[in-house]
Amino acid sequence: MSNALSGIEALRKSAPGRDALSAWTPRLVIAPGAIASLVYVFGFTLWTLYISMSNSTMLPTYRFIGLKPYFDLWANHRWQIAYGNLFYFSAFYVVLTLAVGLALAIAIDQRVRGEAIWRTIFLYPLAISFVVTGTVWSWLYSPDAGIEYFVRGLGWHDFTFRLTTNRNTAIYAIIATGIWQASGFAMALVLAGLRSVDPDLVKAAQIDGASPARIYRKVILPTIAPIFVAVAVVLLQFAIKTFDLVVALTQGGPGIATTFPANYVYDLMFQRGEMAVGAAAAIMMLLALAVVLAPYALWTGWRSRQAAARG
Repeated sequence: MSNALSGIEALRKSAPGRDALSAWTPRLVIAPGAIASLVYVFGFTLWTLYISMSNSTMLPTYRFIGLKPYFDLWANHRWQIAYGNLFYFSAFYVVLTLAVGLALAIAIDQRVRGEAIWRTIFLYPLAISFVVTGTVWSWLYSPDAGIEYFVRGLGWHDFTFRLTTNRNTAIYAIIATGIWQASGFAMALVLAGLRSVDPDLVKAAQIDGASPARIYRKVILPTIAPIFVAVAVVLLQFAIKTFDLVVALTQGGPGIATTFPANYVYDLMFQRGEMAVGAAAAIMMLLALAVVLAPYALWTGWRSRQAAARG
């Protein structure tokens, strides 16, 4: 009996140590990843910021010269074209991808036959890399092997479809390809939102005599508005970081008509040897991303506090 009591007492004394180990184990597990993130994200961001205010060319030199690389960057016509293309592409890409995703989600929400197959088909482009997508679509846009070649083979010899070779239409080819790639992603999230709407709200609207279109416009879509915001933020991140799709489709051409900031950063740093100006361009891209993410973070925090206040 005394041995049993002494064993229990020993377990009680060792329990705080085990509790502390249990509490610290998850922290120890994630510590390497957290440290790596701090070094590679925040550390290299600060390093890039400093390089963007140095006189670095082919290699970093760390001589501080202030904001001169930023002035040189914004005085460059190609950078102005690239930043303008980013805004133009982002506006059309986000709005039209949301519209197509919403249309697909509403169609599938009607409990169509073979719903799982349709979902798979619409989501399939998301599983393909932008390089593969751009390469395949460049074949479709090619006048020697794509849609133009096929239609002319049917007898319409005057038909032309050369989006990527015309400086006025090349960016629309990139927009269309991006929409094809990402509309399935928007569809999946919007469909999940549609399926999460309280059925009682829909039944109440039906009892009041509201048409299906009015139910979607006045009841369902306002209810899932936060999902649209989240999808738009993710799509804007995709747009800001667009690189491989442009390289595979147009190489930034014709001329510089479809140059994007990410492509120009690569060109400055690894082809022209203008590291300081390239770092300044990278910081400007980071600021564009922060303009998207910071308001979203503030908004989600405000919604969380409002939900907590309502209980």
